[in-house]
Amino acid sequence: MDSQPRSATSDAKPAGVTSGVVMTLELAVIPVVDAERSKQFYAGLGWRLDIDFQGEDYRVIQFTPPGSEGSVMFGRNITAAAPGTSRGLHLVVPDVEAARLDLLSRGVETSEPYHDVGGIFHHSDGRGVVSGVNPDRKSYASYVTFFDPDGNEWTIQEITARLPGRPGDSSFTEQLAKAVWGPN
Repeated sequence: MDSQPRSATSDAKPAGVTSGVVMTLELAVIPVVDAERSKQFYAGLGWRLDIDFQGEDYRVIQFTPPGSEGSVMFGRNITAAAPGTSRGLHLVVPDVEAARLDLLSRGVETSEPYHDVGGIFHHSDGRGVVSGVNPDRKSYASYVTFFDPDGNEWTIQEITARLPGRPGDSSFTEQLAKAVWGPN
């Protein structure tokens, strides 16, 4: 995706952009108790340390996962959210099992791989969630979860082909294809 600033008078839009403004997700702020402990944890994941700045009454630490253009920030006095309350953050990988093995080798506890029997999305209440990767290894269909030391939740999602794709593309579950393109 094009992340270069554009002038207010530019008529050019990247392919697929329907809004008048190009937007990219740059940063997610996560609440932590101990900034130093969190710094060690995220460094241990192999993420790049972008900044560690100490102000008079705050501290800002920013990491970027390998291959990502978006970053995560935490520290002291940078969010009013309670530590450990972040949910729904997704890291995208081409092979969820390889990503899980990498985390385990770094000493990070993870869930077992799982998938949603409905083929659309994993449910927060656990209904319709089955152990193991999607049997057909469909894109967007397999997950692993882990938590940072404060309890902030991360979901790793296997994506091998990007939506919207093309009608008839067999990379996606039947349910996801119907949700995107409608019934055939």
